[in-house]
Amino acid sequence: MKKHFVLYGLIAAGLSYATELQAQTQPGSKDNNLKIYRVTATKVNDLVHTKLDVSFDYAKRYLYGKEWLTLKPHFYATDSLTLDAQGMDIKEVALVGLKGNTPLKYSYNDNKLYITLNKKYSNTEKYTVYIAYTAKPDELKVKGSAAITDAKGLYFINPDGSDKNKPTQIWTQGETESSSAWFPTIDKPDQKTTAEISMTVQSKYVTLSNGKLVTQKANANGTRTDTWKMDLPHSPYLFMMAVGDFKITKDTWKGKEVSYYLEPKYAPYAKQIFGKTPDMIQFYSTTLGVDYPWNKYSQIVGRDYVSGAMENTTATLHGEHVQKTDRELLDGNEEGTIAHELFHQWFGDYVTAESWSNLTMNESFATFGEVIWRGHDGGKDAEDKSRYEKLQTYLGSTKDGESPVLARFHYNDKEDMFDNISYSKGSIILYALKNQMGDDAFFKSLNRYLTTNAFKNGETHQLRLAMEEVTGKDWSPYFNQWYYNGGHPILSVDYSYDNGKAIIKIKQIQENAVQTFTLPLKVDIYAGGKKISKDILIDSRDQSFSFEVSSKPDLIDLDVDKILVGEIQDNKTPENYYFQYKNAASYANRINALSFAAKSKDAKAQDLLVSGLKDQSADLRVLSIRGLKLTDEQSKNVALPILLQLAKTDKNTDVRSAAISKLATTGDVAYKALLSDGLKDRSYKVIAASIGGLAKLAPEESIAALAQLDQDTKDHIAPSIAALYVGDPADAHQPFFENVMANGDRNKVYAVVGAYYQYLTRNNNPAVTEKGIKNISDAIDRLKLSGGLTKQLAAAYDSTAQGKAKQASSASGDAKTNLEKQADLFKKAAVDLNNK
Repeated sequence: MKKHFVLYGLIAAGLSYATELQAQTQPGSKDNNLKIYRVTATKVNDLVHTKLDVSFDYAKRYLYGKEWLTLKPHFYATDSLTLDAQGMDIKEVALVGLKGNTPLKYSYNDNKLYITLNKKYSNTEKYTVYIAYTAKPDELKVKGSAAITDAKGLYFINPDGSDKNKPTQIWTQGETESSSAWFPTIDKPDQKTTAEISMTVQSKYVTLSNGKLVTQKANANGTRTDTWKMDLPHSPYLFMMAVGDFKITKDTWKGKEVSYYLEPKYAPYAKQIFGKTPDMIQFYSTTLGVDYPWNKYSQIVGRDYVSGAMENTTATLHGEHVQKTDRELLDGNEEGTIAHELFHQWFGDYVTAESWSNLTMNESFATFGEVIWRGHDGGKDAEDKSRYEKLQTYLGSTKDGESPVLARFHYNDKEDMFDNISYSKGSIILYALKNQMGDDAFFKSLNRYLTTNAFKNGETHQLRLAMEEVTGKDWSPYFNQWYYNGGHPILSVDYSYDNGKAIIKIKQIQENAVQTFTLPLKVDIYAGGKKISKDILIDSRDQSFSFEVSSKPDLIDLDVDKILVGEIQDNKTPENYYFQYKNAASYANRINALSFAAKSKDAKAQDLLVSGLKDQSADLRVLSIRGLKLTDEQSKNVALPILLQLAKTDKNTDVRSAAISKLATTGDVAYKALLSDGLKDRSYKVIAASIGGLAKLAPEESIAALAQLDQDTKDHIAPSIAALYVGDPADAHQPFFENVMANGDRNKVYAVVGAYYQYLTRNNNPAVTEKGIKNISDAIDRLKLSGGLTKQLAAAYDSTAQGKAKQASSASGDAKTNLEKQADLFKKAAVDLNNK
């Protein structure tokens, strides 16, 4: 699963926002549940085959199901069967025999179906149980999480067609244990079963499920029954169904079908969105030495999806953010998500984590798969950028080196495993292991793990044993340090030069991590026009290393390969950073040098940022643009022509938009022509930057220019429009915000809600305040935006209430009355949000 992390900005009462996930993964929970050791589910019975025949009641949002479930005892003989079955009406339970069905005794409570079999079966005997049932997902009382916002398993999207802007769809979401909300099963990741799913749907709709479409049968009542067959075993949480008006675009890989299911509007762009998939399949197959193991690979996009994407076996479901027109694709695609879900077809589907405690065997690998695809497709800089971003994502969710264990047998809830530890940290731990082991040995080890455990389950110890078998080396110390202990090192590093020696003093200063880390790292010393490369081993809290050099080093580059899963705090000088950017030009070294320059007051810092305007990486060009101060006349004169060229011709729309925004900050009306041209660009980002820039140079003209834009463009640049309306908080702008809150997806609401709040604080009409607070509350309920957003928004409301009350105390007349009303409204809103 790839969770769709979104940023939301809200500045009020000294508050700033980060990602939902960061709020989720801050360590320090004292919940008693953390004392529970989460054992792998005991296998009493094993699933063998699951046959389903289902139809749908759109009006009631029900699924009517018939199931034939074949099982056998795992080892010990048993005369009972317990199935997970959430929120169902159970109509019939019977044993299937040669002479017909024999009713079985059963009880159903607490979402468990307890069945008494007709005899005690041994583990050499299979038996088949028939169950007729009705699934009622919308009546199920379940709670989602920050990662997966809902857990009712089966979703009817716009079933009555009342929303003319949204298609009618059905789709399922099984992870973690929600498949049992639409069919009775043993809903644990350590179960594997083959499957056959028949769906009866209206003839106008397309269906998708796991495996191969084996039959389509037209029915007399205007429906059609599609049967999908999955001959290879996989876990229940990976079962899927989707129904809707989709157009299928077909591709191939080695004769196997590769297909893309999109809403008709987006079908013409299917190859632009998903077209690299066959190349990804080939790359992963070659790299792992295991050809794509399934009979097809489909990708489908569902509306109102509850997370980012889900790696259902042979049939990945994506959220609607993946679905884009060619114009939207100018501003970026979701290639990382596509790669992530595909790599899961090996790590997660072919071999599945045996328990949620071992989720790293699924998610760390899929995130690692993103990284190596970037390198294969875009070169070393792209790979290094990807893993640098994973490291920063992980570090951003920690404090003082503390973080949970990767292979985690103590957690509050299984949903908590879907965090920056299982994803980002795990992926860079794998990359560091690859670096230490060597690529050939590492990928040979992954091959051994996959082939040994094919169509079964795996855990971290099995990965370690595969690596030891391949390399002949004991990898327990590495796994003990990174998988079974938490935290990361924080290195305090002091570089010095004394009497012909370069000296590196290193202290491990992580306070909350109980362990002292063992860290084999490479060091490059640049001195006297030469580079000296050394290997060092950090294995104590306080160490010194010294090396003979011909002169004082220009730079000591610690951790040359940038594999440290941790932090470095050092005493580099400005000169070190300037040298580093040009002479030790890894991605991490370049971004760190440019980040230093962006904060530095050193005279040469601006010169470095000017150099960064021509960096090969687009995001580093953006960083350089934003870091430029343009206050020094000399660097300004050099930078402005480069910025103008970037604004006009750079292939990357982030760079063009950043350059436009930077030029607008000069206040020079000569750039109005550039902004006018930008308004005609196809890129939404460039248009948004041009509107924002025009607001700085000619505010009245920006409002007029905005009015000339078509509605599609306005919808895509909503955050920029919102920013304009913060500066002009007229009552007439309320409908714009209301439309976003009522109709926008999670991304759009997150992008606008901060500005909406600020607009409401600046508008003086209590009626607007009341309506706006309700609009935001409705959006939170509609999209289930709980957690960090509601808590911090409540704090902002409370602070605003106090500010309005204070203003009212010194006001009079209507102004006083309005301020008092607004204060009461914000105060009540804060209370309501805290109670959600």
